[in-house]
Amino acid sequence: MAPAVHHIRSVTEAYLARHPDERDCLAMLFAALAASDDPTSRKTYPAHVTCSAILIDGDRRMLHIVHKASGKTLAPGGHNECDDRQLRDAALRELHEEAGIPPSAVVPFSGYEDVPLDIDVHAIDANPSKNEPAHHHVDFRWVFCLATEHAVTLQEEEVGGYEWRPFTSAASPTVRAKLAQLA
Repeated sequence: MAPAVHHIRSVTEAYLARHPDERDCLAMLFAALAASDDPTSRKTYPAHVTCSAILIDGDRRMLHIVHKASGKTLAPGGHNECDDRQLRDAALRELHEEAGIPPSAVVPFSGYEDVPLDIDVHAIDANPSKNEPAHHHVDFRWVFCLATEHAVTLQEEEVGGYEWRPFTSAASPTVRAKLAQLA
């Protein structure tokens, strides 16, 4: 069963306890949580929940992958699936699927076991080939540390490359700012 609305709401409120000034930015999330549709379904519009894994290595760099669908270099991540019981599970699954790094090779960053580093709302262009209108992703970004050395093995259908970037070069400005506070 995909993450339940009460779980998403609880995680969101824990996040907002740390970042109360971001409540207004999450209006689309609260609207999705109040609606009758599953907020984690990729077919829920105008917005649905996605999850990403911010992975930090021993040199304090962040893993970025090239998503073929968008052509953008971002953290591993994507849509929730039925077997993802919690939001963090979806981020770990996506990390494993897209970069080949299993959950056993990472640990949550201390203090972020149950709270994401960032929640970002961003626009997604329409995709006529998938019959998807323009919509928004509400991306819960979970931060993990690489606990054991593990090679990156890309999912070639969806991922076109990877790189480890210093925190100051993280693709997302909000993640970059929050990682700087952790350094």
